[in-house]
Amino acid sequence: MNRIDKLFQQKQNNLLSIYFTAGFPNLNDTLSIVRHLDKAGVDLIEIGFPFSDPLADGPVIQQSSGQAIENGMTLSMLFEQLKDVRRHTQIPLVLMGYMNPVLQFGEKEFFKKCNEIGIDGVILPDMPLDYFECKLQNIVEENDIANILLITPETNSERINQIDNLSRGFLYMVSSNSITGGNKTMDMQTEYFYRIKAMNLKNPTLIGFGIKNKETYENACKYSNGAIIGTAFIEHLKQHGIAKESIQTFIKSIRK
Repeated sequence: MNRIDKLFQQKQNNLLSIYFTAGFPNLNDTLSIVRHLDKAGVDLIEIGFPFSDPLADGPVIQQSSGQAIENGMTLSMLFEQLKDVRRHTQIPLVLMGYMNPVLQFGEKEFFKKCNEIGIDGVILPDMPLDYFECKLQNIVEENDIANILLITPETNSERINQIDNLSRGFLYMVSSNSITGGNKTMDMQTEYFYRIKAMNLKNPTLIGFGIKNKETYENACKYSNGAIIGTAFIEHLKQHGIAKESIQTFIKSIRK
């Protein structure tokens, strides 16, 4: 069974997913960060593969992506770094990035490689739904990869149902109409969250964008199965480094 499916069968509440950019702060930090997050007790890990024009990302993740590219990170190198990752963790792993690197790598090759090394899901925010249905759905299903799609407060109910039907694993609920790291006041837009909850979608949900501390994490968990933290974690890595103790301190500050 796909590890994401298994996770949500075993645990329905207060899940914590952590995002970081592969190749940041340093080129070879990827596996160490994964191992330390595992030891810190997170539920799911999202690994961003860098791209030069990350449209949905705020300045912190953009900077980390740019630094990772300067460091020499590529999709091929990331796969090489992760080739033995399942010796170190059984936590569900998701790759998150943009279509351009996937197209350059080769779509079939990309999803086959994800399957080979034990990646459970993929998030591609700029992937058109019709392109997925026509070109990628069969490839994704053949490789047992969860296709994780995003919804926002502006997504209408008909579109949400379509996204839910084409998604597997969970729905990524963007907390507001902003870039990553935005929504600084964490206006939770409860009307939006209640609307999603009332739709009884087939997929569980995780809320992301603007989740940065214990308060915003716990607030998000009131309206969904859990929350995703990215920008705040990358800022922590930048300021405090990737040591096991540093990462454990960050996770404990979220789940006191």
